Amino acid sequence: MMTVYDFSAKDMAGKEVKLEDYKGKVLIIVNTASKCGLTPQLEGLETLYEKYKEQGLEILGFPCNQFMRQDPGSDEEIMEFCQRNYGVTFHMFSKIKVKGKDAHPLYQYLTEQTGGKKIEWNFAKFLINREGEIVERFPSKQPPEKAEEEIVKALA
Repeated sequence: MMTVYDFSAKDMAGKEVKLEDYKGKVLIIVNTASKCGLTPQLEGLETLYEKYKEQGLEILGFPCNQFMRQDPGSDEEIMEFCQRNYGVTFHMFSKIKVKGKDAHPLYQYLTEQTGGKKIEWNFAKFLINREGEIVERFPSKQPPEKAEEEIVKALA
């Protein structure tokens, strides 16, 4: 059976990262954007990361420019923006597509595994357990801190 560990993606430095490197961790996989009304969710994600990283939480951010072109910058510009404005220290990956025929294979898998419902907007969040299985999909508008209870359960 496939899990998220079967995928890899390029990080902001252009290095291919195997998601199996995160085996045994609880993951939040989220598509981000720098110029979106929901961009302040980066702060909530960073707060959760700081609070739970010692217990095994990892947040994987995937910038995407598919929704009203709200992340037009280069990877370097995006990373600098996220660090300067929201203190982001969690792992950010190179910009990808999250829907349509050119969607990154990881996002094709996440979408298929959650009923085929396409990614509707920036900041769709997937909670992955320590075995690499999708536990929950949270809608874009749901603030990350509203998923804290489910994150704690997954970490337990």
